[in-house]
Amino acid sequence: MVALSNMPVIEEKFDGLVKTLSFQESPIMSTYLVAIVIGLFDYVEASTSDGIIVRVYCQVDKSNQGKFALEVGVKTLDLYKKYFGVPYTLPKLDMVAIPDFALGAMENYGLVTYRETALLFDDYHSAASNKQRVAVVVAHELAHQWFGNLVTMEWWTHLWLNEGFATWVSYLAVDSLFPEWKVWTQFLGETRSALKLDALDESHPIEVDINHASEISEIFDATSYRKGAFVIRMLQSYLGAECFQRSLASYIKKFTCSNAKTEDLWAVLEEESGEPVKMLMNSWTKQKGYPVIYVKVNNGTLEAEQTQFLLSGSKENGEWLIPITLCFGSYASKKKFLLKTKSQKLNVAELVNTSMSENFWIKLNVDQTGFYRVKYDNELAALLRSAIKSNQLSPMDRYGVLDDAFSLCMACKQTLSFLLFLMASFSEENEYTVLTHMIAVSQKVCHIAADATPPLLANIKQFFINLLQHSAERLGWDPKSSEGHLDSMLRGEVLTALAKLGHDGTIKEAVKRFHAFLDDRNSFLLPPDTRKAAYVAVMQTINSSNKQGYESLLRIYRETDLSQEKICIINALASSTDPVVVLDALNFLLSSEVRSQDAFHGLVGINKEGQDVAWTWLKENWDYISKIWGSGPLIKRFVDHIVSPFSSEERADEIEQFFASRVNPSFSRTLKQSIECVRNNAKWAKSISSDQSLGDIMAELTAN
Repeated sequence: MVALSNMPVIEEKFDGLVKTLSFQESPIMSTYLVAIVIGLFDYVEASTSDGIIVRVYCQVDKSNQGKFALEVGVKTLDLYKKYFGVPYTLPKLDMVAIPDFALGAMENYGLVTYRETALLFDDYHSAASNKQRVAVVVAHELAHQWFGNLVTMEWWTHLWLNEGFATWVSYLAVDSLFPEWKVWTQFLGETRSALKLDALDESHPIEVDINHASEISEIFDATSYRKGAFVIRMLQSYLGAECFQRSLASYIKKFTCSNAKTEDLWAVLEEESGEPVKMLMNSWTKQKGYPVIYVKVNNGTLEAEQTQFLLSGSKENGEWLIPITLCFGSYASKKKFLLKTKSQKLNVAELVNTSMSENFWIKLNVDQTGFYRVKYDNELAALLRSAIKSNQLSPMDRYGVLDDAFSLCMACKQTLSFLLFLMASFSEENEYTVLTHMIAVSQKVCHIAADATPPLLANIKQFFINLLQHSAERLGWDPKSSEGHLDSMLRGEVLTALAKLGHDGTIKEAVKRFHAFLDDRNSFLLPPDTRKAAYVAVMQTINSSNKQGYESLLRIYRETDLSQEKICIINALASSTDPVVVLDALNFLLSSEVRSQDAFHGLVGINKEGQDVAWTWLKENWDYISKIWGSGPLIKRFVDHIVSPFSSEERADEIEQFFASRVNPSFSRTLKQSIECVRNNAKWAKSISSDQSLGDIMAELTAN
């Protein structure tokens, strides 16, 4: 057996029966970072430029799958040493793949533990998205060796100092190691969950009071991780990259081997930059939510007014200090200012007049560096739509215009007709992050439209199929030698989306390739990046009287030892349109064949037809589910994935009634947020059903 702890072994004794290991004494560190791992392991090893031994441990015969994480780990330690101005402080770093592990990873000092899916990568059977996940998670956990381990939060109220900074820094590292992945553009898609969560009445500030240990797990959420990372990015953009890096190095040196709170970081940043950082950032960390800025131009004057953005439409009095960036017709005319009040006017007559042409447009929040939304008046929105169509906006700004319009539509501040008309401008989009968001929008819109306007659902689906056809034809099913990482990831996303939308050609090709792969597991017959698309397509074709495809997927699940492949299959199993098959898939999640850490992955694939089945299943199995998962972080996933998609007030009332005597502190906030999502969906569905122009718009868009 191999035994590991935070520090290296300094003595080993064996008396013929028992092996006794003694470890080097650790430096001062928090008790939650102490770790011991014992098991049968193989490992791969390398050294940093400072001679620090880095190892990746995994199950026997899987060591080759640890080589990519090892390479990332070694390079990341060297990168962080330079960026933070402080070297890694322990003599070794071990990273261990744990087969059963509820969390994604845990940053134990010098002994980081991971799910297998977050650390191992198989060159032949892992998808490009798996490779990226390994890089980002490793960079995140190693960032904690400085932010969290070397300098530790004073109390859980300041959790975001650990998680927000580690998330932000992980993108900084991965961008340095793999610039072709464009992870800062992808960052916008990853942090959208924070904007979604923080638009709820039941959100919470970045800094949230924790009064009991049972409350801690609920703040390990998109607000602490992703909103925290986003406001850090916003602050870095405002202060400048060099000043920000210099300040972080000073902060770490000052608080090494001790505790710090948010105000300590602001004080160092203020001293280094001379800017009112504390005043600026308190409005982002101490109050929940974020603003939407209403913007228009009148007679050469730009008028900007902020109000809190809430999906429910509730009135709140939040007010923020907002670093505003904007440009006029080109990125050469970029301006910035600090919005300090509810509204502000800016004289832009000269810029407007000199830029005025058929290519003129105004874009606020340039490259989406600010944590806020923008609602343009009709004239400015039309100009941006033209700019998108003529490819004048950066990918980040195209993403931002789409995301703001989608969220404003969900909040009933803009019509679905407006959103779909805007999306028609993206018909030749090729950028990974923009396209994947278009896919997410299409899935949400179709889900709500099924309740709101059933007669138009087929037309709406066809519109989205037409939008994705350009990329599907460009990418095809087979990888090309000249393509990059992002095309590999995009192929799977686009084909999976087309299968879910019911595109006949995609489903037929997917099923043909699946059966060839079933007979011969050669990865060339069904490359890893397209397997999810094939698995989802197969599930679209089966029903309770013909479950051959379902059984075939279970066969692959049982025969593979690759965790990523197992999760890919679990993801697809419940995506059938047949309620009987969906119930079989859900029951399989509770069987001994599925690791308890992985069961929630099967809830992600549930479609509209399986929604009621899943809710009944959750109620009937609640006692068992709460017994197995109720004291850990995963119970929230069961509640969120099954409850949040509904879109009726009656179902919201039913959910409240069911959980009235069953809620506990580990998921009480999540339950409130999920029920709020149901009520917001109901409000949105009602708004869509009253959109008088939707039928005419759909006829026009599908005709084109």
